[in-house]
Amino acid sequence: MNKPIAKIGIVTVSDRASAGVYEDLGGPAIKDFLTKHLANEWTAVGRVVPDEVAAVSGALIELADAENCCLIVTTGGTGPALRDITPEATEAVCTKMMPGFGELMRQVSLQVVPTAILSRQTAGIRGASLIVNLPGKPSSIAECLTAVMPAVPYCVDLIGGAHLDVGGGLTAFRPKQK
Repeated sequence: MNKPIAKIGIVTVSDRASAGVYEDLGGPAIKDFLTKHLANEWTAVGRVVPDEVAAVSGALIELADAENCCLIVTTGGTGPALRDITPEATEAVCTKMMPGFGELMRQVSLQVVPTAILSRQTAGIRGASLIVNLPGKPSSIAECLTAVMPAVPYCVDLIGGAHLDVGGGLTAFRPKQK
């Protein structure tokens, strides 16, 4: 029996990128990372939205509820600036928050840059979708995803999302079956 193709949402949160003033670098960085490190077939469903709670929340709801993405990864809007609202928009649509993701991402980033303490990455669950907020810088995206990716497939399994297999030098943790 064939496994269904996993759908993964990729959301860039940026006023400038959504207006076409700035090239979206974060979304392509996420897609490149996932292409390298996911071993199973998957398809990306992308969105570029402005730094507005309604726009971000709306995109997350659409990707989780209508598109049935098992994983939704955001980039941008996680800092302390006035317009950085991605964590608030994520919390508004999730039924469970997963603070360990943000804690680990900050810990890894702090080894590279002392300002990582300013980042407010988080993660949460909406239905059968795991939503993970990443910073906007492409190099930080790879650092953070490398750190959390070993836990992502098992989390997605636990919430009833599509099966994800990790490869490309990363190993996912799944408990041994009895």
